[in-house]
Amino acid sequence: MSKLVLIRHGESQWNLENRFTGWVDVPLSDRGVKEAQSAGEKLKNYRFDLGYCSKLKRAIDTLKLVLQKTGQTDLPVEYDTALNERHYGDLQGLNKAETAKKFGEEQVHIWRRSYDVPPPNGESLKDTAARVLPYWRFKIQPDVKAGKEILVVAHGNSLRSLVMFLDNMTKEQVLELNIPTGVPLVYEFSGDKVVSKKYLQD
Repeated sequence: MSKLVLIRHGESQWNLENRFTGWVDVPLSDRGVKEAQSAGEKLKNYRFDLGYCSKLKRAIDTLKLVLQKTGQTDLPVEYDTALNERHYGDLQGLNKAETAKKFGEEQVHIWRRSYDVPPPNGESLKDTAARVLPYWRFKIQPDVKAGKEILVVAHGNSLRSLVMFLDNMTKEQVLELNIPTGVPLVYEFSGDKVVSKKYLQD
């Protein structure tokens, strides 16, 4: 049996300000720092063999705070843009409410929540999955198959595309999937088969 723990970074400053963030490198909010520390507390009894993380500051800082709490600051970690958040293109930095006024709520909803319609000059969830899933297959999955305990810290949409694959979700089902910030999601595997899944809630 092996474990895969997925964590969406703690709340960022732009989450707080209701902005489209994407690949813009914004820091954690005060609440986000607390969420990351709380995630670490919940994982104190876990011992990881390897970590994988996006190259964006809010994920990296979340990972550092988690590892401080678990006493594993020396954990080998690979950082890769394959795990970065979905790129929101021309919407990056814009307030979500203002964007809805500018383009219309229906259009913004399609950009945010459809599976395969990207915002202008950005990525759809399908595009995001096209970089996350090969990284899963070639990098992370072999470690899981080998029985290692793996920690992945990434983003709402990069993790949604991975959870969609692991849970065999349809394009329609994934549109309703929301991954909370700073809450560890633990998968147990036997070989490459998922045998259980749970959030470590308070």
